[in-house]
Amino acid sequence: MAIRTYRTSFDFGFDFRLTPAVKNLLIANVAAFVVSALASRAGFGLLFDALALTPYLVTHRLAFWQPFTYLFLHAGVWHILFNMLALWMFGCELERTWGTRRFLYYYLLTGVGAGLTVIMVGPSSPVSTVGASGAVYGILLAYGVLFPNRIILVPILFFFFFPIPAKYFVMIMGGIAFLSAVSMPGSLVSHVAHLGGMAFGYLYLRGRPSYFDFRNRYYRWRRQNLKRQFDVYMRDRDHEGPRRGPRVH
Repeated sequence: MAIRTYRTSFDFGFDFRLTPAVKNLLIANVAAFVVSALASRAGFGLLFDALALTPYLVTHRLAFWQPFTYLFLHAGVWHILFNMLALWMFGCELERTWGTRRFLYYYLLTGVGAGLTVIMVGPSSPVSTVGASGAVYGILLAYGVLFPNRIILVPILFFFFFPIPAKYFVMIMGGIAFLSAVSMPGSLVSHVAHLGGMAFGYLYLRGRPSYFDFRNRYYRWRRQNLKRQFDVYMRDRDHEGPRRGPRVH
């Protein structure tokens, strides 16, 4: 299945209408952020620690839920603000193109995949990771693949906006994440999770054509098999000759 690309003309805007999955994800993330903040203030900070992704707890204490729950936790207002802004800007158009089910599956796949990447890189690390950045980077990759020539306005110095095609923007963001992961392994930002989200997104997009080709061959085989069965039935029926009995009008 060939991946479609879209118009190459300059398009400086986004469709601001929320799609169902993006809307529900925004609500879930904001609700989890508020609840975790209130719980921490009330002295229940252990709840945040239990839901955050800590590789040591996953590999040694079997906290298998953490690669999923960490996606809905954020470390601060700016953290959740930028993640949800990117989810809204790039996720809505992907959902309109793919449909809600496939988009939600992709979001969770890249988000959980980013968490698994963090675990694989440091299986005994006691450092916790939170945030939807891995899934957001996966969405950003898919946006660059499906809409490579769509123009993105990148803010510089808050007042000047530099136009850049989506495909180059994705390359730059991926390059920054890679260099940051190599040069700043102890950073508070989990650049490994960003790379993991993009890697799982790339594997998903690369594997779907093979999946659809196999599925289409299977459906063609089923149609041909049903057609042969129908032909045999019609031949046997013709050999029976005319049926006896009253006619019904």
